[in-house]
Amino acid sequence: MTGVEALYPFLYDRPAGVNGTGLEEVLAQVAHSTERKVAEIDQLREAVAAEYAVRLADCAVAMAARFAAGGRLMTFGNGGSSTDASAVAARFLDPGGGARPLPAFALTEDVATLTALANDVSFEVVFARPLAAAGRAGDIAFGLSTSGGSANVLRGLAEAHRLGMLTVGLAGYAGGAMAEAAERGEIDYLFVMPSDSVHRIQEAQTSTYHVLWELVQCALASA
Repeated sequence: MTGVEALYPFLYDRPAGVNGTGLEEVLAQVAHSTERKVAEIDQLREAVAAEYAVRLADCAVAMAARFAAGGRLMTFGNGGSSTDASAVAARFLDPGGGARPLPAFALTEDVATLTALANDVSFEVVFARPLAAAGRAGDIAFGLSTSGGSANVLRGLAEAHRLGMLTVGLAGYAGGAMAEAAERGEIDYLFVMPSDSVHRIQEAQTSTYHVLWELVQCALASA
């Protein structure tokens, strides 16, 4: 076998019929699964846009005001949300295309500090401690959690709120503990992706923070 057949021999070696599934049927199943997932994320994005369009614009204006006054964006999350946190910071810091770069960094990029705090103190403080040390009242804290219940993200947002930072959160499912924190006023702007699928939640969160970045750029340009 060569080419694709060598990479995926199990697709080509399985006979059709009772004892196996033929290649055409496997590919049909993959196509159907892909179409279903695309439909799911489209529906979720539409639901998020309908629920939060005005609030996203309000959040962008608030963030733009902080940036205009010299504020910085600090992002954080766990696992897949940590890579999203890095992507958010990179989008603001180095947008390209002639867009305005804005001061931003992901707390998860500082592996030495994160692992030291996790090892010496507690994993729950890995975001709160750096925010307490470096955060200022004019800054922005941006926390991401798929479940909405990440203890260290919640601690980080609570600390940022105590410092007077603008707090922004992205969550999934029904919002979890982050929704409760928003009710207590610890999260100024919370955007919940109403889905039970981790994959769809993270895809919708990606769309949300890209829209938010664009709205911040528009708000700064019109100021």
